[in-house]
Amino acid sequence: MIGAPEYCHADFTKYFTDELWSDTELPAVFNGKSPCYFNTGVMVMDLSRWREGEYTRRIERWMEIQKERRIYELGSLPPFLLVFGGDVVPIDQRWNQHGLGGDNVSGSCRALHPGPVSLLHWSGKLKPWARLDAGEPCPVDYFWMPYDLYKFATSARSNRHGEPSRTEMRQDRKFFLV
Repeated sequence: MIGAPEYCHADFTKYFTDELWSDTELPAVFNGKSPCYFNTGVMVMDLSRWREGEYTRRIERWMEIQKERRIYELGSLPPFLLVFGGDVVPIDQRWNQHGLGGDNVSGSCRALHPGPVSLLHWSGKLKPWARLDAGEPCPVDYFWMPYDLYKFATSARSNRHGEPSRTEMRQDRKFFLV
């Protein structure tokens, strides 16, 4: 049904609360499966099969359970894991050079995977525009600089009172970048 680069070294169980694991029926969704972490923003799907299988409804059902019982931590991955975990066709990881937002624990910079890379993905807490603005970029952040849409717009502006700062403008559009 879907294909994505999978990361099986990650502990997928941390995305779910004790409310899910202590239930007598809900964890059974994973029986006989070996789910792996995958990024829901970097996947391909067969839309005909998606519609036929009513996968939107399936995901929304888990979201309804979440509203009632808080069975997972926030994010888009848990309901997708509940529906597709263990049934994802693996795609070569070069399609998603993830983790460029640094290690969420120590904030350290990460290097690119060896070999060709198709998508640079600043997953993690630290985004390239914030590190560049702070004067503390990681080497990979310079790849992002040519795509800074606000760099030129803000440099041409006068600093009149009431105009948003470059950082504020970036924060307004942070959900467009991965």
